[in-house]
Amino acid sequence: MYSVSRLTLAIKDLLEGEFHSFWVEGQISNFRVPSSGHFYFTLKDEESQIRAVMFRSRNTLLRFLPEDGMQVICRGDLSVYPPRGEYQVIIDLMEPKGVGALQLAFEALKQRLAAEGLFDGDRKRPLPFLPRVVGIVTSPAGAAIRDIVKILWRRFPNLELVFCPVRVQGEGAAQEISEALKVMNEDGSADVIIVGRGGGSLEDLWAFNEEVVARAISASQIPVVSAVGHEIDFTIADFVADLRASTPSAAAEIVVPEKIALVQAVEGMSSRLNRSCKVLVERTREKIRSLTLQMVSPGKRIQEYRIRLDELSEKMRSCLHRRVDDFRRGVTACKEKIIWMGPSAKLQTLGIKLDGLQRLLVRAAILLVEERKKRCAAVMSCLETMSPLRVLARGYSITRLLPDRKVLLSFEDVDIGERVEVILSEGLLECAVEKIKKRGVP
Repeated sequence: MYSVSRLTLAIKDLLEGEFHSFWVEGQISNFRVPSSGHFYFTLKDEESQIRAVMFRSRNTLLRFLPEDGMQVICRGDLSVYPPRGEYQVIIDLMEPKGVGALQLAFEALKQRLAAEGLFDGDRKRPLPFLPRVVGIVTSPAGAAIRDIVKILWRRFPNLELVFCPVRVQGEGAAQEISEALKVMNEDGSADVIIVGRGGGSLEDLWAFNEEVVARAISASQIPVVSAVGHEIDFTIADFVADLRASTPSAAAEIVVPEKIALVQAVEGMSSRLNRSCKVLVERTREKIRSLTLQMVSPGKRIQEYRIRLDELSEKMRSCLHRRVDDFRRGVTACKEKIIWMGPSAKLQTLGIKLDGLQRLLVRAAILLVEERKKRCAAVMSCLETMSPLRVLARGYSITRLLPDRKVLLSFEDVDIGERVEVILSEGLLECAVEKIKKRGVP
């Protein structure tokens, strides 16, 4: 008799021993990637399905990202997962069916980098018109370096070149290219960088489709020209670079203008400048001659200035006479005003005003005294009416408890035997209480 565990282990040994390193074709569904990085999904066809897993150590080698609905061909081993009693395929190799893995990886990386904006035109920089130093990143053994150097020195013989040799295909080539771009930027001597290689298959050009190369080109502070393969070849580096050249030779022609053409252009501009200067000098001379003819004799000009000076002198004397007359009239008016506003007249006016104010002050003081007398009499009359002495004069008295002389208002405030003080209209009495009687009680 088998226990569940023994039966499951027996099935596991049987299946894993029988189905080892086989190929299976199917469609991906329920694809998920947890935090562990492993791929978990289901392979299915029209009639059946089977669970599958591709561990992180293997899926990092894929050049494309699987997704639901993708038809794939997988190689793996069959295994049983004892805790759930389920069998699954542990995949170590996966290829998309119908589309090459490299082409699929190319399209996936292209879409992702485009979504990040690495291909946008506004981030691409113009190349310098005449670079002093040109950096070259390519293989030292390929034809590309020979073509680039040959054309650069043919177009501009004394141009300075900085060469950084790298592998352009095979394992580690992409890392070498990206490191070379970083070294070029750290050195900073190059004004523009050509990165590329000659033609080849998609596999041969694949180093320039790696994300690490695309990131290095994007991060470069120096403009980068991509020159990979032939005119029909396109790589990720072409889309990220500041400029794409169809071939390495075309890149060399784009980067540097022909020195002969520049010299000819400079000579032509120099010739035009000389002609323009000659024309300008001749025009200036002609203008000087014209102005010389228009000049008036200095003696005649001095005579005109003397006549003008006499006219201005006469005008100035007339203006001075008018100003003096105006000042005289102003002084006379000021004298009259000073006499009218002199101290004696001012004192007389102030004396009259002072007499009037004194009379007003005396009248106001008399009226104020009379008013205060009336108010004082009214207050005295009111005080007389409200005086306690007037109340006592009508036969009333005030009784106070001795010794603190507290005024008694009720019989409850005193006890028999206590001494009281009775205030009359004339004099006061000291008495002892012998009997207390409530009003209304016989």
